[in-house]
This record gives sequence, C-alpha cells and structure tokens, in this order.
Amino acid sequence: MHRTAVLTILLSILTLAIPAAGLTDTSVADTLDDIEYLRLAPEEAGLTAQQALAREGWQPLAGQTPNFGYQDDIFWYHLSLPAGESPLILLIRYPHLDDIRFWPLSNGQPGEIVRTGDRLPYDQRPLDHPNFLFPVERDADADNGILLRIQTQGAHHVPMELWEPQALYARLSKEDQLHSLYYGTLMTIILFSLMVFAGLREKIYLYYLATTASFLLLLASLRGVTYPVLWPDSPTLQNYSILIALPLAAISIVLFSRKFLGLNRIGGWIQHSVQAATVLNLFALLGVAIFDYNLSIWLSVSIALPTCLLLALIGPILWVRGHPQAGIYTLAWGALTIGSLITSANFYGLLPNSFITTYGVQLGSTFQALVLTAALAHRIYRERESRTRSREAELAALSAQRRAEQRSLDQAMREPLTHLPNRTCFEMNASEALNLKPGKRWAVCVLRLNNLAAITKTLGHRNSDRLMELVALRLHRIARDLPGIQVIGPRDEDCLAVLEPATFAYLLDAGAANSNPRRVAQGMEQLREPIDYLGMQLPLDSCIGVALYPTHGQDLNTLVRQAYVAQESAIAIEKGLAYYDPARDPYSPERLTLVTELRNALENNELALWYQPKQCLRRKEIVGVEALIRWPGRQPPVHADQLIALAEQSGLIRPLTRWVMERALEAREVLLEAGLDLTVSINISPNNLRERDFPLFVQRLMASHQQHQGRLILEVTETSMMQDPDNSMRTLRSLDYAGIPLAIDDFGSGYSSLSYIKQLPACEVKIDRSLITDLLTHTDDRIIVKTTIDMCHNLGYRVVAEGVEDGETAALLLEMDCDMIQGYVLARPQPLADLIEQLRSEDVPSMRSGQC
Repeated sequence: MHRTAVLTILLSILTLAIPAAGLTDTSVADTLDDIEYLRLAPEEAGLTAQQALAREGWQPLAGQTPNFGYQDDIFWYHLSLPAGESPLILLIRYPHLDDIRFWPLSNGQPGEIVRTGDRLPYDQRPLDHPNFLFPVERDADADNGILLRIQTQGAHHVPMELWEPQALYARLSKEDQLHSLYYGTLMTIILFSLMVFAGLREKIYLYYLATTASFLLLLASLRGVTYPVLWPDSPTLQNYSILIALPLAAISIVLFSRKFLGLNRIGGWIQHSVQAATVLNLFALLGVAIFDYNLSIWLSVSIALPTCLLLALIGPILWVRGHPQAGIYTLAWGALTIGSLITSANFYGLLPNSFITTYGVQLGSTFQALVLTAALAHRIYRERESRTRSREAELAALSAQRRAEQRSLDQAMREPLTHLPNRTCFEMNASEALNLKPGKRWAVCVLRLNNLAAITKTLGHRNSDRLMELVALRLHRIARDLPGIQVIGPRDEDCLAVLEPATFAYLLDAGAANSNPRRVAQGMEQLREPIDYLGMQLPLDSCIGVALYPTHGQDLNTLVRQAYVAQESAIAIEKGLAYYDPARDPYSPERLTLVTELRNALENNELALWYQPKQCLRRKEIVGVEALIRWPGRQPPVHADQLIALAEQSGLIRPLTRWVMERALEAREVLLEAGLDLTVSINISPNNLRERDFPLFVQRLMASHQQHQGRLILEVTETSMMQDPDNSMRTLRSLDYAGIPLAIDDFGSGYSSLSYIKQLPACEVKIDRSLITDLLTHTDDRIIVKTTIDMCHNLGYRVVAEGVEDGETAALLLEMDCDMIQGYVLARPQPLADLIEQLRSEDVPSMRSGQC
C-alpha cells in the first residue's frame, strides 16, 4: 500500500501541474480595471441601450470580475477600451449565463446588437466556443467601448478579459488541449474500471465507474463542452445536464464509499448518515423535474456539499480506528471535498476568481480519481505480489552484490553534491563518442550559472548547495529532452555533467539538433524561467557556449576550452547562447596582439574618422555628417565592427569613445571654416551608457566648445539600450538635460519595446538599412517603413533612412514623408577633406541652419 500511495501522489501532482502551468499565465490579456455597472430590477427588462446609458445609478465595479451570486436582476456593464485600431475579442469565461446582449460603443453611441446566452441555440454564438466570445472592432479616431446587458437565473458570475485574436486563439487552443488531457484521464479511468468490472464482476468497480462518469458529465457540462458536442440545438438539455449530473455524482460517491469502506459492516451512526445522504440526493435528483432551475441547482448544491463533508469526516474517523482502507480514502475524498467547497464558494460569490477557485472541482477530482484508481489497482497487485515475493528473494542477494560494485564505480564518476557525472566521466565518455564516430558533427556545450556567487553571498553556502541540487535536477530534465543529446555517464539517463561549481556540460549530435531547432529553442526558454526557492523566484542567469567538432577542434580538451570561451562572450551574455568564434576569442594570441596594436594606435593617433553625409529630402540639402571610425594602414585591414567589439572586450571603448568625440568636434571646426554648418553624428557604445561619469565628460567637453552646442549628435543603437534599460535611460536623460541631441540608430533591427522607445529623450530615429535595401521590390518593407515614419513623426522624432543606394529609393522615401537619407546615393564614407572637396565640386547645397 505504501508504494502505491507514493506512486499515486506523484502521478496526481504531475496531472495537476500541467493545467496549472498552462492556465495561470494571463500576461497577454488586457485587464479591465474601469468597469461600470448598473443594477436594475427584472421589471425594467424593456430598457433600451440608449436609455441604460443615460440612466443614473452607474457605479464603478469593485475588482475586475462581477460576481453577485444567485441573482435574477438585470445588470448593465460599461467597459472602456484601450486606444488602438487593431481588433480585439471580449472573452466571458463562464458559459452559464442565460441572456447576454452586446453592443459596441463608438463615441458613446451603441452599434449593432449581438444577443446570445445558454438559453439560446448554440449557433447564435458570435464565435464557436463554449465560453462567450465577442469580436470587437476599434476605430482609432473614436472613443471605443462596450455595453453589456446580462440576466441569468443561475450564479451571476461574469469574468471578462480583453484579448488580441491571435493570442486568444493560441490560449484557448492550449486550454482546450489541457482540458482534453483531463477528460482523457477520466475516460481512461472509466475504461479501466469497465474492463476490471467485466473481468472480476465486483460491484465496487461498477460504482467507481459511475462515480467517474458522473463527474466527467458534471465538469464537462459546467465548462459548457457538452453543449456544442451533444445537444447544440437544445439549451434546455444543456441546463438540465448540470442539474442531473450533480446529484448523480453525489449518489455514486455514496455507493462507492459504502462498498470501499464496508460501511454496512460498521453500522452505527455512520451507516445511518450515509443512508440519509443517499435519500436526500435522490430527492435532489427528483427535484429537477419539480422545481425551477434556480431552486433546483441551489437544492442540489446544498445537499451535495454536506454529503461531501460527511464522507470527508468518515475517512479520518475510520482511519483513527485503524481501518485498513481509510487512509487512502481520506487522501482522495479530502481533496475532492476541498475542491468542491472552493468551487461552490466561488459560485456563491464568497471567493474571488482564481485558478484554484475556478478549477477546484477538476483539481480535486483528478487527484481523487488517480488515488482511488491506484488503490483499486493495488488490490489486484497484492494478489500477484505474494506469488512473486519468493522469486524476488532469490535474486536479492545477487542484485545486492552487483549494486555494491556499481555503487563504488558510480561514486568515483559523480560529483558529490548534485550526483551528476563529474568532469572525468564526461571527458572519458565524450572522447569515446568522438573517436568512435569521427565523421560525425558534434557539439560540446558548456553552461555556466553566472549569479551563483551572488546567491551564495545572499543566502549562505548551505542554501546555495541546496539550490544547486534543485538547479541540477532542472537542467538535467531540460537537457535530456534536447534533440541529439548523448549519454555521457554509466547510466542511460546521464546526459549532463558537472565540470566545476556552477558549470555544466553536455554533448549533442549537431545534425540532430539542427534538424529540430524548435525543441532547442524551447529548451532555451525553459532555462530562462526562475526557480522557486524559499518563497523567492531566483533567476537562472545562465550562459551557454558551444564548440563544434571538427570545425573548432579535433579533441575534446580543445572543444571544452573553446566552449568555455564562447559562454563568456558578450553574445552569450546578451542572448544566452553563443558559438565559438575564433575572431572573438580574447584569449587567442592573435587577439591579444591585436589589442596591443589597437592600444598603441589609439595612443599614437593612428586611427581616423571618415564621414558620410546626410541629406534633407524635402530641400535636397546636406544637413549633417556621420563620423565612422577607420584604422588606415593596418594590414590585414580590421573592419569597423570588429574594431569596436575588440575595444569593448578589452576595455578600450572608454578612451576610444572620448577620442572620437574630440576628433568629431575638431572636424566640425573644419566644416565651419569651409562654410558648412553641418551636424556631426557619432555612435556610442552600450558600455559608455554604463559609465557613471560619461554624462559629466560630455557636458564638460561641450562646455569647452560652446560654438558646437546642439550640433554634435550622439547615436545609440536600439539593441544596446535594451541590454541595461534602467542605466541607459538614466544616462540618456542626463545627456538630454545637458542639451546633447540624441538619435536612435538601427531602428527596426532589434526587439525593444515601443513603450520603452517612446520614453527616450531622442530627437532623431535612423531606420536600419535592412528595411531600406529592398524597399523598391518588397511591399512588406514599404509598409513597415511607412508605418515607422508615421509613428516616429507622431512621437516627435525626425526620421533618417540609412543605406539608400539609388535615386528611386530616395524618391520613394520622399513620398513616404521621410525627413533625411544617408547612403551611397550621396557619397561613400571618406576622409573629411575629400568630402568637403566633393561637396564643393558637385555644388551640393548645404543648409546652414542644420534643420530639416
């Protein structure tokens, strides 16, 4: 019995965890915090929408979900919609409302009415779903809203959510799948009970079958699933299915409990109470045909609740008396009773809406069903167990000897804290895999937890050790589901090794991993989920480095070294995963030499700034230039992006940025002397935004060059700002307060939030060249660019299009109302003297005001 109970609990926890993971995430739903309602007596049923809106007595709703218990009054609800023009869907997540009338509002005027409810045929639903879905169209130029009129004989419970259609359909699909899993579990138990009853002919299995089947009917009816599936044209049958299923479930529970616990043999008040409960529930079942709906449902619930409480009390009482089956019975029916009480209290309006209160019966019944199924199966198992016990004893001695030998070998190959394979085990088994299949492509992956030291300092070493055990279990579970994962230990489930504290490794078949990128991406998403420990949500700040065989190395030692380097890279820190790149290896001799050369070039002023002009489209005038760093004379040449990455990794970005700003101001002096009052734009690194003294340096520099005030523009890439949004915003605001113009560079290439972008104190947005290159041939790019230009203008930004290479693209951008362009159509980046000469020789007009 003990082993069966443990297995039952584990299965139950797994079953309950699945819906909890999928149904509690409401991050994509728009909350409705400003709902107003008007409550009227049933005698005022003839009130029109216009009359209701003009009626006095509207009051704000306390909370987000109307829940007034069993009321037959008429309730009007007024909802304000967020601004926008994309369509939405109003979801009412309760399928048992008799009469719902829906009007979209535009500037306070109701539109066409939509009427539905569970007293009307199912085909009158606006959208095909057991819950009530109302599509909502929004006018960007109007004040949009929703007016609802709801009247019901049952519980007046109206949980409302606003969704974007795509997000809602994905959510409902996932939710339906999870409920299908729940229904499938009950159906499996029903079939199991039916087969056992057919074989053993014992009534207990028949009673259990009836109990599970009635619960399935009850819960499916409560969720509204039976309506479209069984009787879509008969609302009456749908409503009565709930009334019938509830007393049937209670009667089945009583009959099963009597048989399972042998209450007929116990006698006394327990037997009499159970018999009375049976009679009362039969009366509630007959009352379906006598009383009205409201009274009947109230009567069924009122009788079913004491019945569940009675059965829940019988279990502990018999358990104390030493009844052999009472323990497992108490565990099962206690969960069901608690779930039923929670859900019933929610229907009466005594508890607010949540996952637990809404799905209490489902959770309790799943737990109850699995526990009792395991208990019934255990009865069969006990009969077979006695037959095999003698055979097991014969094998016990031999197995013990083999286990002892295996344990000694296993301990030598395992890390003592997490019990995962250690470095020695990983190197031995991974090297063997590489040598046995040398023609195969392998990926050596090293994963490191960067915040373990901080956690240890916060929680102490003992808690840190316990946390590492939990993290190891999480990582091992994720790793073993990756496509192409290899066994690297003595056990078949060993796929993750510990190289050192907070550093793990695993081996992948690179071909299998590449053929299934979705599962790899899912594993990456799971790594980002925080772990729950001591009531805290602790993030796993993990970075993964990957080295490929034979591309990055021919032996395991080299591959592990390369993977270590990759997981320390900036790409791994930003994105969570990076492949080894020899060009970005800061520990390679070539790269160390290049860092030394860059430092010398910076000290000896061997670097240079080249310039590319920006043109105002409307006036066809050059209004500014962008300064781009170059390393002339260096052989082999070093690309600008590589140079910047090298400076960021080596810490030279601080002096390099300051050198660029000083040279840019000197270049503007030369431009002024040439009669060209142009702005000069320079790019700053995300590392500069994290420097505390960077705003002060810029302010002092501009204070010493007053004649250039407001003419030096600092460009910050969209992606760099999102690496550290808080510090970036603080630095940019300091620069803005000092009068330094700011521009958002490479807009459209990153993944930043518009709610963050609109807060930036910028004056200019530069659309990334990736959206401009195919502007003439790709309709999608034109739509994106046009939308971006309009949005930026509405936010008060000037717009620059980068990478413009021909006149046709420039003309199209002018039609789109783009402010400025930059690209080869004007000039390639070149030294300042050459650019000035070109502008003079081609007689290109330039603006002296610098404004476009």
